[in-house]
Amino acid sequence: MIKYIYKKIIYALFTLFGVVTVIFFLFNVLPGDPARMMLDQNENSEQLAIIKKKFGFDKPISTQYLYYLNDLSPISIHSNATIDYSYLNPEKYSVLSKLSIGKNTVAIKLPYLRESFQKNGKKVSTIIANTLPNTVILACFAILIAIIVGVFLGVVSALHQNTIIDRLIAVFSTLGMSIPSFFSAILFAFLFGYVWHNYTHLNMTGSLIEIDDLGNGKHVVWENLILPAFVLGIRPLGVVIQLMRNSLLEVLSFDYIRTAKAKGLSKNKIIYKHALKNAMNPVITALSGWFASMLAGAVFVEFIFGWNGLGKEIVDALNTLDLPVIMGAVIIIATTFIVINIIVDILYAYLDPKIKLE
Repeated sequence: MIKYIYKKIIYALFTLFGVVTVIFFLFNVLPGDPARMMLDQNENSEQLAIIKKKFGFDKPISTQYLYYLNDLSPISIHSNATIDYSYLNPEKYSVLSKLSIGKNTVAIKLPYLRESFQKNGKKVSTIIANTLPNTVILACFAILIAIIVGVFLGVVSALHQNTIIDRLIAVFSTLGMSIPSFFSAILFAFLFGYVWHNYTHLNMTGSLIEIDDLGNGKHVVWENLILPAFVLGIRPLGVVIQLMRNSLLEVLSFDYIRTAKAKGLSKNKIIYKHALKNAMNPVITALSGWFASMLAGAVFVEFIFGWNGLGKEIVDALNTLDLPVIMGAVIIIATTFIVINIIVDILYAYLDPKIKLE
């Protein structure tokens, strides 16, 4: 098991290194000067030179890449010369421990995602920390909706195989998997948040935490979670329905189910006591991978519903070419996806004896 976990972690590190490399070179070949973006309309030649030197923009692209890796690495090397870009600054880095070796300092620190170009030098890590929890909450509720509704409809579809009910549910699941999230978001926001607002009492836009109009501070608005969570959960919902239906039909053909029927057990008891548990295995496996995907899929949903999450932050950063925020958000999403996949692989290998832990 330890060897298996070790291999997975090494593979994950190489994957993450590839992601960081692609992201860096992809966004650093874009037209435009990052230093000018940071200064906006207040630029002059002296300030421009200071910004370029401070962030290493005056260096070759290969050197900037090494600086970026040094910033992201939990173990990094920094020059003790204060004029150098990579000087160890306690205000910039969250340093856990440091050791001076000659003219350099070796630091153990938290990964540094740099600072926003557009938000007065606010740390990207702070921006992500403020928005990521809202996206995680949205993704969790979307998964919950997909599980509850999807399993129920999947069971109903399997029990009414080849009937009109089965076909209608199949059409619904197919539409759920095929309709783009941004179109679903616009449609649901317009219908349930505007046209039928008097009946649903739901808003077209709104975040989980909002400021009171009367100045009484912030408060949680749970109803704002309903529409974006349902829209974000439509695609995994369609997948769960199909997986649940096919898996349950397969389980119902097993010998132990026939034995249970021969013993005179009721249909409901056979389904909910024996078949459903085994039929859930492929559903759980599939949903574990969907959670990380939802962090990326929430971009358009959050933007359309005005949900103050990481997805909306990415769209805002794209509109203003705030490259550090975009790069940091993509790295966090990629890391989350990789970590969840490792955990799922390890759990699946542990639970399934047919998989060799090599």
